[in-house]
Amino acid sequence: MSAYAALTKANYRAYVRDQTTVFFTFAFPLLFLVVFGLIFKGQTVEDGGPPYINYIAPGVLSWGVGNAAMFGVAFTMMHWRRDDILRLIWRTPTSLPSVLASRYALAIGVGLVQAALFIGVALLPLFGLELASGWPLVIPVLILGITTFMALGLVVGSLADTPEAVAAIANCVMVPMAFLSGSFYPSDLMPGWLRDIALALPLRYFNDGVLGVLSQTHHGSASDLAVACAGLVGFAALFALVAARTFRWSNRG
Repeated sequence: MSAYAALTKANYRAYVRDQTTVFFTFAFPLLFLVVFGLIFKGQTVEDGGPPYINYIAPGVLSWGVGNAAMFGVAFTMMHWRRDDILRLIWRTPTSLPSVLASRYALAIGVGLVQAALFIGVALLPLFGLELASGWPLVIPVLILGITTFMALGLVVGSLADTPEAVAAIANCVMVPMAFLSGSFYPSDLMPGWLRDIALALPLRYFNDGVLGVLSQTHHGSASDLAVACAGLVGFAALFALVAARTFRWSNRG
């Protein structure tokens, strides 16, 4: 068995053993879907406009998937560095790219299952999400979004030395970003200067990409999708560069 396959298998087993984390990873975005779906059931974004669920479901999905990707790798890298697991790996023939690739494979798998479960629930008559004809394009958008937020998680995991620090930094990043990027309400309702600030946030591009290909009433053009994907690629490259500069094998230097 290759080092990559062994690490991927070990990461998967470690993940499924933590049943509390598994449960909340999938339940957290669904909780927001249920809350917002019931509060705004039957309401539209504006008079005569599309149902609110067609906006809120894609936004909550992108936020939930990005949140899980960032938190998952941030906590893992912090623990591995604190417990000197990375130092032990460094002394073996296993390369760092194999370590990161195994985490990446797990993050992609978790994110896609999250999305499938979330969309399945949102399609129930209770919520009534209407899918666009090009909805399968959400898969490459999700992969780009997971890649971007995993790279951001590597930065957080490199900077934080304790679980409390990871939670504090990650929440300070993700919670304001969710509101500024329009995950929970239409960004068109925000002041213009806030919409301009949101253009500097990766979640804005993730939201736009998922919304444009998933929701029938918000179906975007090919150029809109290209802009969203280009934004995610750019942020992924930026975060990967920062993570490479801040990476540490051990807290002991």
